[in-house]
Amino acid sequence: MTTQTETAQRPVLVVDFGAQYAQLIARRVREAGVYSELVPHTVTAAEVEAKNPVAIILSGGPSSVYEPGAPSLDPGVLQLGVPTLGICYGFQVMAQQLGGEVANTGLREYGATDAVVANDGGVLLGGQPAQQNVWMSHGDQVATAPVGFEVLASTAATPVAAFGSDEKCFYGVQWHPEVKHSDYGQDVIVNFLHKAAGLAADWNSGNVIAEQVDRIRAQVGTGRVLSALSGGVDSAVSTALVHKAVGDQLVAVFVDHGLLRKGEREQVENDYVASTGVRLITVDARETFLNALAGVSDPEQKRKIIGREFIRAFEKVQADLVAEAAAEGEPIRFLVQGTLYPDVVESGGGAGTANIKSHHNVGGLPEDLQFELVEPLRTLFKDEVRAIGRELGLPEEIVARQPFPGPGLGIRIVGEVTADRLEILRDADSIAREELTKAGLDGEIWQCPVVLLADVRSVGVQGDGRTYGHPIVLRPVSSEDAMTADWTRLPYDVLSKISNRITNEVREVNRVVLDVTSKPPGTIEWE
Repeated sequence: MTTQTETAQRPVLVVDFGAQYAQLIARRVREAGVYSELVPHTVTAAEVEAKNPVAIILSGGPSSVYEPGAPSLDPGVLQLGVPTLGICYGFQVMAQQLGGEVANTGLREYGATDAVVANDGGVLLGGQPAQQNVWMSHGDQVATAPVGFEVLASTAATPVAAFGSDEKCFYGVQWHPEVKHSDYGQDVIVNFLHKAAGLAADWNSGNVIAEQVDRIRAQVGTGRVLSALSGGVDSAVSTALVHKAVGDQLVAVFVDHGLLRKGEREQVENDYVASTGVRLITVDARETFLNALAGVSDPEQKRKIIGREFIRAFEKVQADLVAEAAAEGEPIRFLVQGTLYPDVVESGGGAGTANIKSHHNVGGLPEDLQFELVEPLRTLFKDEVRAIGRELGLPEEIVARQPFPGPGLGIRIVGEVTADRLEILRDADSIAREELTKAGLDGEIWQCPVVLLADVRSVGVQGDGRTYGHPIVLRPVSSEDAMTADWTRLPYDVLSKISNRITNEVREVNRVVLDVTSKPPGTIEWE
C-alpha cells in the first residue's frame, strides 16, 4: 500500500528537541498562515536542505545543553542561510553553536515571568509593550549573546532573554511564545515569519482544497475509490474532499453498529449526503453487534468484538462493491483514509510503507486490504480539518462534532451493552450535548463523554417514592491535542440544568455526577 506525498509547498521546519509543545509550535505557524512540518532534532543538514524550508524554528526541550547525550543539532543546519528562530532549549542550542555562552547560574524561571523589551525590540519584538508577561521553563540561560547579536529582552534572572541578528536573520527567545500564557507570544511568531523571514500568509483552507483536489485527481485518475465513513469529522471531511475531486468514482460505506449517538445515522444519511452528493451505502449491523456483545462487560473484550464485527461488515460490502466495479471494467484500487498530521508525527513521521491505522480505536480495517491509500488530510491538524469542512459546505453539526470513539457508546457503558442501556445513554448524551450547545460552550471543551454506570445502582427519591437507578457521569474536558487534558470548569447553572433534565427525562437514571480528573492520571474516556 502507498500514500500520497506531502504538500509541495515549502515548509517552515519545526525541529523537535523533545518539547511538550512541539506540535503546538507547528500549529501556531499554521495559524499565522504559513505551512509547517515537524522534524526530529536528529535531522541532518542535508535532509533539511532537501526539504527546501523557508524558515526553521528550534523547539524547546526538557534537557540541559550540558548533559551527556543531550539532544543536539547538526551544526550544518545553521550554515544553510535559512531564517531561524530558537525557542527555550532551541534558543540555547543556537547560542552555543554560534559562539555565545550558556550557563547554569542556579537562577531558574518557571511559569509567568515579567520580561523587559530592550530599546524598540527590533524586528522580533517590535510593536509590543516594553514590559510583558511571558511563560518560562528553564534552569540554564544564555549568559552572553553570540557576536553580532543584539539583546532584545531580559528578565530579573536572565540578562539575555531574547536576541537577534537581522543580518543573519537568526533570532531567539528564552520563553515559550507558542503557549497562550505568553501574552504576546503569537506576535513573536508572526513577526519572525512575516517581518523577519518575509513570508506571505498564503496557507489557508481554500488553497489547501485546490491543491489536494489536484493531487487526488493525479493519483486516482479514472480509478474507483472506497471510503469508510464513520460520521466523525476526519472521515467526513476526507470523504467530501475526495468526492469534490473525483465525484461518482467514490463510494462511501457507513456501518451502523447500533452504538451511535442519537440522530447520527440520520445526520449522515440525510444532511451529509445532501451537502456533498456522495453515493452512500449504509450497512445496518445493529442486531449483529448487539448479539456479539451480549453478556460481555470487560472493556477490552468489547473493543475487540466491535472491531471484529466492523471488519466483517466492511469486508462484506467491500467484496460486493469490488465485484460490481470489476463487472463494469474499473476495479476499486483506492481507499480514503482520514489520517491527520498528528497521526503521521506520532507514527514516526510517516516514513516508509503506510499501514491502515486503527479505525478510531475500533480495531482497524483488515491489514490485507489491497488498496492504495488516499490521504487528503495528511498534512493537517484537527482545527484545520474543521476549516476545510466548512469551506466544503458540510453541516456544522458534523464539522464541529467533538471527537467520538469508534466503538461508540459501547465503551461509554460500564457493564454489559444492551439495547435498553444504549437507549438510556443515548437520551442522557443527547441532553448534555443539547444544553452545552445552548450555553455556547461547544468551543470551550474538547469533548464531553457521557458515561452510564450500568453495573452501579443507587437509592434516590423521585415522585415521592424511592428509586434504585443508575448514575450518569459527565466528563467535560479541555485539551489542545488529547495527549493531556484537564476537566472543564462548566458554569454551575449549566451543570444544574443538565442534571435536572437527565434525572427528569431519562428513565432509570436518578443521579448525575461530574468527573473532575485531569489526564494524566485519568484518561478522557472511561474505558
